[in-house]
Amino acid sequence: MNLNKVLKGLLVAVPVLTLAACSADDAAEQTQAATNTQAVDQGNSAADALRAQLEALRQQNTIYFDFDKSDIREEFKSVLEAHAAFLRAQTTVSVTIEGHTDARGTPEYNVALGERRAQSVQKYLENLGVATGQLSVVSYGEEKPVDAGNTEEAFAKNRRAVLNY
Repeated sequence: MNLNKVLKGLLVAVPVLTLAACSADDAAEQTQAATNTQAVDQGNSAADALRAQLEALRQQNTIYFDFDKSDIREEFKSVLEAHAAFLRAQTTVSVTIEGHTDARGTPEYNVALGERRAQSVQKYLENLGVATGQLSVVSYGEEKPVDAGNTEEAFAKNRRAVLNY
């Protein structure tokens, strides 16, 4: 009879212990899943933050120039400083700087002027600590106007450098 009680006790105890062990494994798996979810959420948050920063920079990605000049105007230095801070923090991100001109001047002259404008922005960013490898330059001269008009206002819109991520 004593043996019978022991066997009955084991028959009850073994499934209970098995369930308890499974519950502990489930709890550990749930904890691990929660940790993984947090890591993914943090990864998504970081990716979302990066996208938001890029979108904000894309909203202010144009630097305008005076007629026949390639000097960075004072009003655009803070814009370039924001781009430089982003590029220094995100060393895997690169940007192409496009140089543009208005329609006055010969095509050859305008390509050269667009190049000087893009290089001026490039040098400014490099002086702020951006790695040379993150920057590339292209000149379109007068080929891609924002405004095709022949007014001073239209010309002013076309004298620019654009940072494209």
